[in-house]
Amino acid sequence: MKRVPAEWERQAAVWIAWPHNGDTWPDRFAPIPDCFRRIIGLIAAAVPVHVIGPAALRETADLAGMDNVTWFDIQTNDSWIRDYGPTFVVDGSRCGQAIDWGYNAWGGKYPPWDADNAATAQIIQHAGWERIAGRLTLEGGALEWDGGGRLLTTTECLVTETRNPGWSKQAVEEQLQDLAGAREIVWVDGGGLIGDDTDGHIDQLARFIDPETVVVAVSDDPDDPNHDGLERNEQLLRDWAQQTSPTVTVDRLPIPPARFIDGQRVPESYCNFLRLGPNRLLVPTFRAEQHDAHAIALLGRLARQQSPGIEVIGVDCHDLIWGLGALHCASCNQPAVEQD
Repeated sequence: MKRVPAEWERQAAVWIAWPHNGDTWPDRFAPIPDCFRRIIGLIAAAVPVHVIGPAALRETADLAGMDNVTWFDIQTNDSWIRDYGPTFVVDGSRCGQAIDWGYNAWGGKYPPWDADNAATAQIIQHAGWERIAGRLTLEGGALEWDGGGRLLTTTECLVTETRNPGWSKQAVEEQLQDLAGAREIVWVDGGGLIGDDTDGHIDQLARFIDPETVVVAVSDDPDDPNHDGLERNEQLLRDWAQQTSPTVTVDRLPIPPARFIDGQRVPESYCNFLRLGPNRLLVPTFRAEQHDAHAIALLGRLARQQSPGIEVIGVDCHDLIWGLGALHCASCNQPAVEQD
């Protein structure tokens, strides 16, 4: 059966794109390289890390002394590799194909994106997978898989004139079915987060913890402008969860209180966690003590239902989120499978 493995399955590597574009974190780039070093170290303790970046940055990145970390000289425009990295598709437990979707920086918002779009094929080559070109333009953060063919996504990220002009929802679904093995697609269209420039990536809104557990971002503040849309997402998922097979439990994962930088709200969500196979889970934190602690505790409790020994670690993303992404956005998981 063709499928996209879930992120709680064993992983061969996690790909990271070294940060170098100051425009991603306007006037606040200085702490970002150290933030990436910390994240890389936490990942490398569980899974090999493959870092891509321009050759000229290899020395200044200062990663040579880190165990389980390999640098690849690949040009990039930006650091959000989740969105231009490949979608790895397996056949049973064997290596299959890696889909190289079209990429245009979230509907053409941030030119140039040519290096990021070209990096995908190079990642696939280094990974040793067979490359297949997808006809859709989309980002990896718009796709959330359960490992068995069920997919959560949003209409605003796929069926739009800025990404896939002329495509109907049915045609998009058929492409996801044919290339990635999607057997059930859930359109989570209640609403996105204010400040999210992706048009509503699902990895900020709802995530699978295991095939029978989903967490959904909500706001417990009825005056938060995010509140109503997130409540609609929750209700939509609860309605679906009782009709699908196997049935799914939906747990609320409250976002922290609104925080603004230079008058702009940042899209802080604990759904942007990074799962490193069965052994480690990294949870973004935002220096909102009570909300951070609740998210770590809830995600840990849910993850231990399937992986009792999993290590759950909070990772400070207070500075990283100014680039409008966190841990999941900054990484791309490569599953561990048998080579043909």
